[in-house]
Amino acid sequence: MAKFRYVYTTFWNDPRVVEELTAEDKYFFLYLLTNESTTQIGIYQITKKQIAFDMGYSMESAGALLQRFRDHHELIKYNEDTREIAIKNWGKYNLNRGGKPILDCVRSELKEVKDTSLIQWVGKGIPNDSVRNVYESYYDTSHDTSNVTLENEESSNDAGSYDTSTISGQKEKENKKEKENKKEKQTTEGEVGQSSVTEEQLTFLTKFYDENIQRVSGYICECIEHMAFENDPALVYEAMKITALQQPNKPIQYTEQILANWRKDFITNVDQLKAKEEREKNKRQQSSQSPYQKSKGRTEVVPEWFANRNDSEEPKSATDTTSNTIDFQAERQKVLEMLGKKESVSNG
Repeated sequence: MAKFRYVYTTFWNDPRVVEELTAEDKYFFLYLLTNESTTQIGIYQITKKQIAFDMGYSMESAGALLQRFRDHHELIKYNEDTREIAIKNWGKYNLNRGGKPILDCVRSELKEVKDTSLIQWVGKGIPNDSVRNVYESYYDTSHDTSNVTLENEESSNDAGSYDTSTISGQKEKENKKEKENKKEKQTTEGEVGQSSVTEEQLTFLTKFYDENIQRVSGYICECIEHMAFENDPALVYEAMKITALQQPNKPIQYTEQILANWRKDFITNVDQLKAKEEREKNKRQQSSQSPYQKSKGRTEVVPEWFANRNDSEEPKSATDTTSNTIDFQAERQKVLEMLGKKESVSNG
C-alpha cells in the first residue's frame, strides 16, 4: 500500500491522550503510528536500537518507553524475541474499509508475522468484517496447522495405516475449509467490485496530484486511494489530467464527478474512453461540414428577388424610346429666338 499513515485529528481530543499521556508519550505514540517500518496490518518488526536512532534517544530510554506503553498504557504489545510490535487500535483507524487490494495486502503481510498471538490481539479492534475475517481465519489456520503437525508426529510414532488415514482426513478437512474461505473471499470481493491497485500506482497518482493540482493532505490521500479502488487507476490518472488543466475551485470533487460521469456512460477503462472521444471528434467534424454553415471565405449574399429584378420589368416600346429622345435642333431654335427677343428689348 501507499507509504502514508492516517493520524486523525481526534487523536488530540481523545480523553486518554489528553489526561494520561505526557508530551513524550504523545511523541512516542505518533512515532509508532507513522515510522518507516509500519505495515498495513499494524504489526511490524522493529528493534529498540532503531527506535532510539530515529527518535534521538538512548537504548535505555527507548526500552523504558516500550515497557511503559506495554505494561502501563496497554496500547501495544512487544515480543522481545521476534522484535515484533503490535498496536492495539490500529485497525480502528487504518482498516475500516475492505476490498481486494487491501485484503491481498493484509494476507501477504500476515504471512510474515512470527508471533501469531499478535494477530488475534490486533484483529479484535478491526471494524470491517471482511478484513477481520482474514485475521481470524489466518490465526485459526496457523494454530490448526500446528495441531495437525503435532498429531501427525504422534501418530507416526505409534504406527501404520491408521495414521495415514488420519492424516489424509485432516488434509481433506483443511482443503475443504480453504475452499470455503476462498468462496467467501470471492463473494466479498465481487460485492465490493473494486479494481486492483498496486503501491506504485497509488504513489504515482498521489505524486501527480500533489505536483500538478494541489498540496496533498491526509484526507486527499484517502480520497485518491478510494478513487483508485473504485475505478481503473489509469482512468483516475486521465481524470486528474483534466482537472489539472481546468484548475477548478474544488479539484478533488471535480475529479470524482468526472469519474462518476464516465461510470454513467459505462466507461471502465482507457480504451473505452478513447473510443468515446473518437466518436465525439467524428461527430464534431460532421457538424462542421453542414450545408447550412457559412464557408470560411467572405461572400456577399444577394437576395433572389434582387438578382431577378430586371426580369419582371416590361420592355419599353420603340415609340417610348423615340418620344423620350431630345430634339436638339428645335431646342436650339427656341434658345436663339429667346436671345433675339432679349436683344430687341435692350436696343429699344
